[in-house]
Amino acid sequence: MQPVKAFIVTVSDTRTLETDASGDRLAELLIDADGEVVGKIIVSDDLEDLRNTIYVLTERDDIDLILTTGGTGFGPRDNTPEATRAVIEREAPGLAEAMRRESAAKTPMSMLSRGICGIRGDKLIVNLPGSPKGVEECFEVIRPVLKHAINVLSGDTRH
Repeated sequence: MQPVKAFIVTVSDTRTLETDASGDRLAELLIDADGEVVGKIIVSDDLEDLRNTIYVLTERDDIDLILTTGGTGFGPRDNTPEATRAVIEREAPGLAEAMRRESAAKTPMSMLSRGICGIRGDKLIVNLPGSPKGVEECFEVIRPVLKHAINVLSGDTRH
């Protein structure tokens, strides 16, 4: 089984690659899950910039999974769900629902997450919270199904 090849997109107007704690934690979690981090980028909260970045990443052949961190809350510049929704062809609501359900047991603030998950072509896009703790809690929820989801998207539909 090939490793999942992921690209990490940190959504922030203030972070840099040097101060990207949630993106760094996400990279560690992916590697621990036998995944491969193909790249990592910081993108502003600007809706069009973010939408364009996600779209371009879905066109790449060397990526299976796009993980975003940040921009999923109630703030006026939290545009990650809208940017993702503008790119995906199909939603994958079970992933987002599971992440919110499990993290709600730890903090009621998880109910304020608007993150979505979806599919464009053979790429899976997952919105995660912007904090290292939120990234860790949510990634651990979806970790058991990521490889299978990527395999199915790539055409392996055997049961």
